[in-house]
Amino acid sequence: MSVSTAGASRADLVADTALALLAERGMRGLTHRAVDEAAGLPQGSTSNLARTRQALLELAVRRLADREARVLALDELPDPHGGLDALADGLALATHRSLTRNRELTLARYELALEATRRPELRAYFDATGARFRDRLGALLTAAGSTDPARHVLSLAAWADGLLFSCVAGSFSTQAPSLAEVRAGLRELLDGMFGRRARTP
Repeated sequence: MSVSTAGASRADLVADTALALLAERGMRGLTHRAVDEAAGLPQGSTSNLARTRQALLELAVRRLADREARVLALDELPDPHGGLDALADGLALATHRSLTRNRELTLARYELALEATRRPELRAYFDATGARFRDRLGALLTAAGSTDPARHVLSLAAWADGLLFSCVAGSFSTQAPSLAEVRAGLRELLDGMFGRRARTP
C-alpha cells in the first residue's frame, strides 16, 4: 500500500490512508490503529482526528468525493451543445480514468457504498456527497437536449457503475476496456437515449 504524503494535511493523510486500507483489506481491515500504522503516525493520532468509526468513515467518504471530483473533472467536460460526440468523449475519458489509474479509489468506493447499506447515518452522508456528480451530469444532459434528464442520469450512472464493477471487481477484472471501447459503449447508450432529439453542432 502506498500513500503520498507530500503537501497533505493530517486529515487528508488519515483519509487517504483509510481509502487505501479499504481498497487493500476491505472494511474489516479499517481500524484507527491500522490507519496510524500505515500512515506512519503516532498511536492515537487517527482517534484524535476522528474519534468514532462513523467519524472515520465520514472522513473517508468526504475525501473520496474530493478525489473522485478531480478524476471525473466534470467541470472540464466539453460543451454539451457541441453534440453527442463531444459529450461521449468527455464521459468516456472520465470513466476510463476510474477504470485504470484510479482503480484503488473505485474499490474503496464500493466498500463504503456497501457499508452505507448497513449504516443509515452513513447512507445519508454518502448520498449527499454524490449529489454534486448527479446534478452536474443532469445539467450536461439537459444542455445536450435530454427531455428526461433524471431518468437519463440514472441510466448513465447504472451503465458506468456496471462497467466499473465488472472490470474492477467482477468477472472482467483482467479485461479492462480501452478508452475507445468505453467511448463506443457510451455513444451507443447516448444514441439510444436521445434518438433524433440529440442536438448537433
